[in-house]
Amino acid sequence: MKFINLLKKELSELINKQMILSLVFMLAIFFIMGNVMKSATSEIVEEASSNKLSICNMDDSDFTKDMLEYFKSNGSKIDLITADEGDLASAFNNKSKLKSYVVIPKGFGEAVEKGEKPEVLSVSKVKGAAALSNMSSGPEGTLASITLYVSQKLAEQQGITSDQLKTIESPLTITEHTVVADKSAQISMSSIVSKIMMQNMLLPIVVMVLIMMTSQSLIASISNEKIDKTLETLLSTPVSRGSVITAKMLAAAIVALLNAAVMMIGFTSYTKGMMSSMTADMTSSITDSATESVNSLLSTGDALKQLGLQLGACDYLLVGIQLFITIMICLALSIILGALVNDSKSAQTMILPIVMLVMIPWMVTMFTDVSSLPTAAKAVIYAIPFTHTFTAMPNLMFGNTSVFWLGLGYQFVIFIVVMFFALKLFTSDKILTISLNLGQKSRFKKSSKTNED
Repeated sequence: MKFINLLKKELSELINKQMILSLVFMLAIFFIMGNVMKSATSEIVEEASSNKLSICNMDDSDFTKDMLEYFKSNGSKIDLITADEGDLASAFNNKSKLKSYVVIPKGFGEAVEKGEKPEVLSVSKVKGAAALSNMSSGPEGTLASITLYVSQKLAEQQGITSDQLKTIESPLTITEHTVVADKSAQISMSSIVSKIMMQNMLLPIVVMVLIMMTSQSLIASISNEKIDKTLETLLSTPVSRGSVITAKMLAAAIVALLNAAVMMIGFTSYTKGMMSSMTADMTSSITDSATESVNSLLSTGDALKQLGLQLGACDYLLVGIQLFITIMICLALSIILGALVNDSKSAQTMILPIVMLVMIPWMVTMFTDVSSLPTAAKAVIYAIPFTHTFTAMPNLMFGNTSVFWLGLGYQFVIFIVVMFFALKLFTSDKILTISLNLGQKSRFKKSSKTNED
């Protein structure tokens, strides 16, 4: 009963109005970001699939007129742009939503009829520094349509049929296959890699934020009680010190899991908003290769299942267990680091060792596979316990179960060792006097010396 009351005390200190407001604010931010990304990407997809050709026709030849009529008869919407020959930027003054267009200059039709290589102008506008503000299908669709039409006319002049022209332009039929272990699927590797990256992006970010938040909160809790002398009162109560440290860690773990749930819901909403529009038809059927690309994108889920890259409920449970052990390692380290704090300022910097131990494997696993590193570098990276958390999902996804279990076992051993030192420190009187001086006398030693004088 005493332990329950102690746990309630720790939870009441950690779960306050500020924390609840921050969680609500965080969740709202992710929902807003998801809706913004959905709106931005849907505009890009709509533009790419609309089959609208933005053309500024400065050539008054019959060839150009016939070409535009041909585009209309094939279902394309012609958006005729008005621009001055010496001022191509003037076209954007009248149409705020216009991002790019193609100029057919004078003499275009005459050049084609002579069998020459005609020139067209591609005009695009940069609207801002943000990535999505300049992301669009661009003039590629319009250029592809014009190129195809001119190629057909030039081929007819040379006596080449349209079927022969298609064979010349695309002499190979390429069917992409991706292999994982002993399984294969008919899909491009880029589609699989992009999907895997999206799935594995969530866990590292959650781990990073959780570790920093939970470590900072527990370090602050220990250091504040030590500085305010309330830790002495707490340790003098008829409750075992093991119960005190367990209550602190359990309360921090509960708060961490609460934060993890909120972040996972928020990130899921954000990624769904960002990717929902991308999974629709992104381009019109201008070429066969574009159609094959869209079909591959839409079949990515089936390909992942065929390649055995989908995680089951048991896999997610194992990842959750490893994440919990990771948090407990951080909490045990935080207790030791919090006990070394002399004042409130140093409490802010005590989290740096943990942050560095997390940042190194996070950056490495984000850019490369740890198993492909040289032996010395691999040993150093694997010695950091947090590495195995970042590699958990890829190991389970690609069937490296032995590596996963070794990493989980290693983390458990590290937790036992760190927890042993934390308990040893907390059950001794050193918890009240120990400090990290860094060239300065401890605040506690100064106060004791003053009392003696």
